[in-house]
Amino acid sequence: MDTSLETIIKIGRGLFDKRSSLLSLWQEIAENFYPERAMFTSSFSLGEDFAANLMTSYPVLARRDMGNQLGAMLRPSSKDWFHMRTNNYDKLDTESIRWLEWATRVQKRGMYDKRALFTRATKEGDHDFTAFGQCCLSVELNRQASGLLYRCWHLGGVVWAENENGEITMIFRRWKPQARDIQRMWPQTAHFNITQKVEKEPLEEHEVWHIIIPAEMCSDAEKYRTPFVSIYVDIPNEHLMEKTGAWDTIYVIPRWQTVSGSQYAYSPATVAALPDARLIQSMTRVLLEAGEKAVNPPMVAVQEAIRGDISIYAGGVTWADAEYDERLGEVLRPLTHDKSGIPLGIDMAQDTRRMIAEAFYLNKLTLPAPERDMTAYEVGQRVQEYIRQAMPIFEPMETDYNGGICEMTFNRLLRGGAFGDLRAMPEKLRNAEIQFMFESPLRDATERQKGQRFLEAKSMLADAVALDQSAIYIVDAKKALRDVLRGIGVPAEWTRTEGEVSDLEAQQQEALDQQQMLGAMEQGAKITKDLSDAGMGQGGVPVGAST
Repeated sequence: MDTSLETIIKIGRGLFDKRSSLLSLWQEIAENFYPERAMFTSSFSLGEDFAANLMTSYPVLARRDMGNQLGAMLRPSSKDWFHMRTNNYDKLDTESIRWLEWATRVQKRGMYDKRALFTRATKEGDHDFTAFGQCCLSVELNRQASGLLYRCWHLGGVVWAENENGEITMIFRRWKPQARDIQRMWPQTAHFNITQKVEKEPLEEHEVWHIIIPAEMCSDAEKYRTPFVSIYVDIPNEHLMEKTGAWDTIYVIPRWQTVSGSQYAYSPATVAALPDARLIQSMTRVLLEAGEKAVNPPMVAVQEAIRGDISIYAGGVTWADAEYDERLGEVLRPLTHDKSGIPLGIDMAQDTRRMIAEAFYLNKLTLPAPERDMTAYEVGQRVQEYIRQAMPIFEPMETDYNGGICEMTFNRLLRGGAFGDLRAMPEKLRNAEIQFMFESPLRDATERQKGQRFLEAKSMLADAVALDQSAIYIVDAKKALRDVLRGIGVPAEWTRTEGEVSDLEAQQQEALDQQQMLGAMEQGAKITKDLSDAGMGQGGVPVGAST
C-alpha cells in the first residue's frame, strides 16, 4: 500500500485528535503526583512554582520514591543487571557462555558512556512509567554515529498505533526545535523558509514531526529493504526533510497495565491513589486552617472600646478605652471554638497516607527482616509470598521496558560492529536468537531457590543411598551444580569448560590406572620374591633337594 506524505500527516493528526481527551487525565495525574510534568494541557514559564496548588507533598513523595526504587532495583549501575542469553542457553558450552558474558560487558560500556545519556533518559522514563503507566524512550546513534544516544520524550507529544498483532508499529512524535537547529541537522534538505528564519530569528521554534511507519506503506520500500521507515517532516511547510530505512521502531514504549480497545496504558498506582490524593489535599487544607485557628485564634473585640488596630503579634500592644467597664466583659478575647476534631482529622490523614503508600507498592518493594529465626521451609514460603506480591511490578518492566531497551541497543551495536567480526562468534551462537535476562529482586529470589533445592536434593539423596546404593546415579551432580552456579551468578570465566573437565577426568583416570598398574606390578614382584624366598633352603639349596 503506497501512502503519500499528505495522507501520513493526516493519519498523525487523527491520532493526536483522538488522544486529546486522555490529556486531561494525564494533566490531573501530573498535577497531583508529578507537577514537573504537568504540561499536557498547559505550559510552564521559567521560574514558575510547579506545586503551588498542593497542600501536602505526600503524593509527590510516594511517586518519587517508587520511581527511584524501580531504577535502583531493576537497573543498578553498580552491578551487571542484564545478561545475554539464547533460547537454547542450557545446551550451550562454556565457550559460548564466555562470549555472551564478554558481549554483555561491551554493551554495558556503550550504554553507560556519559555521552549516551542512558541514566538521564531512564530516570525520566521511570517516573513517567510510575505516574502514567508508560513512557517513550528513543534508542539511536548520535548524529556523528560515534556512540549511542538515549532520550526520554514527553508523552504529550507522542502518539502511536498498534497493528493487528497488538504491536506498536506506527509512531508520531512532534517537537519544536529552533530554526538554527533544523538548519544544522538538515543543512541540505531544510525548507527555504527555515533558511530565512535562521538569518532573522534563529531562536524561533518550528514544529517538526518524526514519523515511524511500516515500510509496506511506502512505494519505495524496496529502496530501503528494512521493516520500517523513518521520516522527518517540516509540518508548517509540509516539507519532507529526511526519509531513511529503519530496522526497528527506534522508540521503546513500555506499557504497564493495558486495557483492551486502547493502545495507551494506565498506571495501577496512580489510578488507585488519585482519589486519595484529591482527598488528602482537601483534608490537609482543613487541618492547616484548624491548626492555625488553634495557635492564632480569631479575636472578639468591643467595637468602640478598642482604639486603633488589634495587635496580636509578639510584642504588640492593643490600646483600649480607659473608660470601658471591664465588668461588661473583656475588651479583647479569643473566639472560642471546638478543637476536638483535630485529632480525628490527623488520624484520617494518616490513614489516607497509608492507602497512598499501598497504592504505590511501597510496602511490597522490600522484603522486611524476619522477627525471629525461621526454618528453611518458612523462608521458602516467605520468599514465595514476596514473589507473588512483586510480580505485577517487575514483570512488565523486565519484558517491555528493560527488554526493549537492551534488544534495541544490541541491534544497534551489532550493526555498528561493536562486537567485532561476527565470524569469530562461536558457531552455536550464529543462528541463535539473542535474549536478555535481568537481575532483579524477583529473579534473585527465584534463581537462588535453585541453591536451596540443590541442598535439599543432596540431603534426600544421602538418605536414599543409605537404603539403596544405586540411588546415587539418579542425580547428575555436575549438571545440577552448573545450573546452580549460573543461577547464583557465578561468571563462566570462573568455571572450566566441559572439554576441560573431560580432559581433567581423563588425566585423573589415566593417573589412577597407572597407579593401579604400578601397585599391581609391585604386588606381583613381592609375591614372586616371597615365593622365591620360600622355595630356597639354607645355603641357597632348594628344600627337598639331595646333597
